[in-house]
Amino acid sequence: MQGNPPGRGSAVRSGVLTGLSTAAVTGAAAVAGAILSRKFGHGPEAAGLLAAYGVYLALVLVANALRVVVLPRLARARAEGALGHEVGSWAAALAVPLAPIAAVALLWPSGIADALTGGGGAKAAAATTLLPWLVPAAVAQIGAGVSASGLAALDDYRTAAIGFALGAVSGLVVILTFVDRHGVVAFGWGLAVNGVVALLVPLVPLVAHGGVGLPRHGVFARLWELAEGVALPFALQGLFVIGNRFAIGLGATQGTTFSYAYLIASSLVAVTATSVALVSSVPLTRGGFTPALGVRHVVAASWLSLAIVAAAAGVFALAGERVVHVALGSHYAGATGTELGRLVVYLSPWMVASVAVSVTFPLLFVRGRARWLPVVAVGALLLHVPIVWGGRAAFGVAGIAGAMAVTTAGILTVLLLALAIFERTALGVLQAAAACGGLALATFGVASVVLGPVPGAAVGLAAYVAVLLAWKPAGLRAAWTYVRALQ
Repeated sequence: MQGNPPGRGSAVRSGVLTGLSTAAVTGAAAVAGAILSRKFGHGPEAAGLLAAYGVYLALVLVANALRVVVLPRLARARAEGALGHEVGSWAAALAVPLAPIAAVALLWPSGIADALTGGGGAKAAAATTLLPWLVPAAVAQIGAGVSASGLAALDDYRTAAIGFALGAVSGLVVILTFVDRHGVVAFGWGLAVNGVVALLVPLVPLVAHGGVGLPRHGVFARLWELAEGVALPFALQGLFVIGNRFAIGLGATQGTTFSYAYLIASSLVAVTATSVALVSSVPLTRGGFTPALGVRHVVAASWLSLAIVAAAAGVFALAGERVVHVALGSHYAGATGTELGRLVVYLSPWMVASVAVSVTFPLLFVRGRARWLPVVAVGALLLHVPIVWGGRAAFGVAGIAGAMAVTTAGILTVLLLALAIFERTALGVLQAAAACGGLALATFGVASVVLGPVPGAAVGLAAYVAVLLAWKPAGLRAAWTYVRALQ
């Protein structure tokens, strides 16, 4: 018997909680990365960890995409009184591929490690040690995604947000506690603790409210639906992989610098737009999708996200060298740190397009128009290669960042056309980008002329916020009104 919802709240509160949780997860990952950089540098242990971590990231990407796919289904199931059965069906469907993957990682980690690292040596040994921890940890994160989505169908976003944040912090504490005595395996232990906490915190109340039941038929149909949902997120990640490979062609340090800049930029998108997208899928499913609502939704979410993204880009443009020097150590001081901060700014057009894609993507599942996404994903990857090649040839690493924006904007165009909301939505997103970006350019630009990098960043941020609050552009006011009323 399905219980009462654990709690209701506005989309603003839910979005803030989800955003703060995402920020905590991202921050913990950043600290862990800084620990890895400082303690192991570019040694074989770090290389082995990064190789094994690639498998973990691929599975966690499935977890993130899964929440977008299942939320509309779970919202409808709750309305029909069948939420527990739907959650059980998704758990059974996911067990089909995940059980053998976890079994191989536990029973034959050396085989996977050899394939990932080329075999032999300290790199393979480190990966072999870590895989039995990292793969089950990722499976737990996928289970946490299903549990969080079940609670979202019950209008509870707070519990899962706490679970993900608490898991990230707990895992970081484990790493800090054991890394000196036990070495790189402490990262595996930390991620395993992270996964267990992130899973149990939402799962326990979901079970208590009758949100888990026996599976229904259609297990393999759900797997195909998951494949549709995962295709585009994998392709979007693939854009970075291709771009990073071209950046490495400019020099090893260029590839690393581009990777860190992308990590910063993608984290800003995740904390803002992805959080809004997750908390809005259930209300939109209940209310019914219309083209007018789709336009309003994407434009409103873009305004709120870009207002934050523009401020962060301004800070990195001025004080990026100081920030990354403190975080990553002396390897990222001076010109390298300055270039990293500049790269974050170069990625600003990509962030604009990525924000819009993040909030548009879930609407395809609300509308039930996602079957052709694998074709879009493959086409985007194929087209991205010549676009990046041309961008690098013309402008170097800045051209690679521009190519990321071009391909992502192309994907956005296809999504908006499929929903029949292209013209008005594109205009609204461009207006938001122009207003927020123009204001950031003015406030941070003036501060950089008068003051040094760090004081200029602080004064520029204060001026940006003050002017934005005094100006209150119509698009931002409309966005705030829309999101407050969404739940």
